[in-house]
Amino acid sequence: RMSRLIDDMLLLSQADAHAFPIHLQPVECDTLLLNSFETFEPMAKEKNISFTVSLPRTALPPCLSDGERLSQVIAILLHNAISYTPSGGSISLALSSNTAKKPEALTLSIADNGIGIPDAEKKRIFDRFYRVDKSRSRKDHFGLGLSIAYEIVKAHGGNIQVTDAPGGGSCFTVLL
Repeated sequence: RMSRLIDDMLLLSQADAHAFPIHLQPVECDTLLLNSFETFEPMAKEKNISFTVSLPRTALPPCLSDGERLSQVIAILLHNAISYTPSGGSISLALSSNTAKKPEALTLSIADNGIGIPDAEKKRIFDRFYRVDKSRSRKDHFGLGLSIAYEIVKAHGGNIQVTDAPGGGSCFTVLL
């Protein structure tokens, strides 16, 4: 746990120094999403959570990005979704193109019907060490994951936001 915390802190200090390591190359985001789905599917099944993935019908062009870093963002968001969604809940992972205006832009979303995030807390969840409900804090969550995801998305020139999911829970949306 200490090693992971130190690695996370070093990563964030690189972001502060504007030296965040991003290695851009063409990445097939649909493949990236499917790989993430396959990685987290056993965790969801173990907790009796319905887990689905939705991809566009037509293949999307490769996205100039750092595939490892985008995988890290997806992993952070999926790990949180699984952690805060009760048994019997559901999580959906989706990828789409951002309309005809900008066909090269992509939207990635992860929605769950878990405990949700109060509106007053949504502005702070990307802050370092911030956790919504201190009484629900888990020992394997340091409050750094969402700030790391934010920095990765920002380094890609993108945007990350959270809204309420239909029917309760949270929906994290990454715009690239």
